[in-house]
Amino acid sequence: MRLVQDYISRSAPRWAGPGSEGVRGLSGSCPGCSPLEPPSRGRGAAAWRILRCRRLPEPSPFLTQPNQAQSQPPAPVPAADPSVTMHPAVFLSLPDLRCSLLLLVTWVFTPVTTEITSLDTENIDEILNNADVALVNFYADWCRFSQMLHPIFEEASDVIKEEFPNENQVVFARVDCDQHSDIAQRYRISKYPTLKLFRNGMMMKREYRGQRSVKALADYIRQQKSDPIQEIRDLAEITTLDRSKRNIIGYFEQKDSDNYRVFERVANILHDDCAFLSAFGDVSKPERYSGDNIIYKPPGQSAPDMVYLGAMTNFDVTYNWIQDKCVPLVREITFENGEELTEEGLPFLILFHMKEDTESLEIFQNEVARQLISEKGTINFLHADCDKFRHPLLHIQKTPADCPVIAIDSFRHMYVFGDFKDVLIPGKLKQFVFDLHSGKLHREFHHGPDPTDTAPGEQAQDVASSPPESSFQKLAPSEYRYTLLRDRDEL
Repeated sequence: MRLVQDYISRSAPRWAGPGSEGVRGLSGSCPGCSPLEPPSRGRGAAAWRILRCRRLPEPSPFLTQPNQAQSQPPAPVPAADPSVTMHPAVFLSLPDLRCSLLLLVTWVFTPVTTEITSLDTENIDEILNNADVALVNFYADWCRFSQMLHPIFEEASDVIKEEFPNENQVVFARVDCDQHSDIAQRYRISKYPTLKLFRNGMMMKREYRGQRSVKALADYIRQQKSDPIQEIRDLAEITTLDRSKRNIIGYFEQKDSDNYRVFERVANILHDDCAFLSAFGDVSKPERYSGDNIIYKPPGQSAPDMVYLGAMTNFDVTYNWIQDKCVPLVREITFENGEELTEEGLPFLILFHMKEDTESLEIFQNEVARQLISEKGTINFLHADCDKFRHPLLHIQKTPADCPVIAIDSFRHMYVFGDFKDVLIPGKLKQFVFDLHSGKLHREFHHGPDPTDTAPGEQAQDVASSPPESSFQKLAPSEYRYTLLRDRDEL
């Protein structure tokens, strides 16, 4: 930019008119021009932010010489073709020419900036439904964390827009939660700023919790735009699958089909929970006994496959079946997803086990499914690696040597289940969870057994105790990263 400015300054006398001061610089003004407040954003608008011609004089239709008086204009030159009317040439005055050149140079060297789409109740459904991928920033102007994110979010949008120029490929949008509290409540916003990802209008379960940098946001969107489905070129590849993962395999006659488009849409949503693969044409033919189909291969070499029997073109049915397979009843908690699980707000029923102890995990999963399936919406069923989560074990006075251990974290206190073998006693694990909901666990930790649990003739004793404080609550969203809404009514 500086080189262009110097060049124009050196060249100005060659084409400056009589009495002209030349060009003062790209940030200054020229005769007939004045500064202007930016009316909008973008390349063209950026040029007008610097200069705007105050007025455009009526252009002279004749070539003129300085200080030469002309009493009458020369006669127009007759046209060769009588049916064609010759119009006089139009020439801009030199001051106007300088303004135009400055605006052109500024336009060329001004970076393109993308306007962040502001969502409201009238446009939110249309914009999100038409976007392949949309990253939405739920913010409040008074929140300092929101203010810090704004320029980063805008720059990341500029970077991605260059790679995905189609307006419906990727949309960066924002919602002012103070102005649109109904939208904030609709998407259960409990902290500012919250970044949520949408695909074709559907909000993804996992919000963005990574670094708040231009590079991290851009990399995240690139990952979301990558193909989540690995194509199988030879059925022999099935034998080399990573069986520690949950694998969903689709066998299709052709890629350009409604069946595959539904499968692809589901994969875009659930690719963080399952590995998706597909095969087509002759490669998939041995597996297409009665048409296209979808197979679920659960973790473990001996686990039997499961076949999808629903309508292939029904998105809701297909999605629900695959989600049930990809998101297990008992999930593993890690340091990466701990914040997400904690923010769901449900107490944890956790099995602490050694990583190689798959037998205890299988027993726990079976008993949860048998005894507690009805409690799925009231408590999170989790398992954790004893080595990785030594600190929570210490809170309940346990070590990895004591594993497997079952405990409840209510986000206030932690409560320990009895001997792990007792989980096989019918109804024992279910009663442990019911005692949490009824408050019995809390009372007993503070005051000893309830009177109803005391044997006849035995005097009840008030045994004061101090239950361990919650350990997993520390994985909740940090107050140094978000403005947390203590009261949902604040929205």
